[in-house]
Amino acid sequence: MSEGGWLVAFLVAQRLAELGLAQRNTARLRARGGIEFGAAHYPLMVALHAVWLLGLWLLGHARPINPFWLGIFVLLQIARVWVIASLGERWTTRIIVLPGTAPLARGPYRYLRHPNYLILILEIAVVPLALGLPVFAAMFSLANAAFIVWRIHVENAALARASGDFAADPTLANETLRR
Repeated sequence: MSEGGWLVAFLVAQRLAELGLAQRNTARLRARGGIEFGAAHYPLMVALHAVWLLGLWLLGHARPINPFWLGIFVLLQIARVWVIASLGERWTTRIIVLPGTAPLARGPYRYLRHPNYLILILEIAVVPLALGLPVFAAMFSLANAAFIVWRIHVENAALARASGDFAADPTLANETLRR
């Protein structure tokens, strides 16, 4: 297998392992009274990432890897592990909040409200760039950015509602939370 194939295989294995962890954490959060928001858009997120991975495999599996972009990717993986470790059992691929629980304020969450999304935005661009696929990187970066703006809006509304701040922003309606 070529360098590109190994990189994509690593991503697929990583994402599958993360989905397993996310499912376990989701079950735990729900058992503790966690409420899911934005469930309607979850299949779209899964589809976007699946098409991204499939496209990377089809277009990049036989390509060499650019060392500069690979280095950036490795740094992003370190940051990704930091985010997951900081969230612990609260980390999931879904938006699930525990009522009455304040948003996390440790690890990278001391500095950014949504560090996981920043890492994801960068990954969606960096991996194709590492494989010499700049048009692919631009296409998926635009699609991903639009999706993440939507998802952050839903997540912020859910977090505000769960922490009791929902009444402070009357523009955040239940309809927003379902999307």
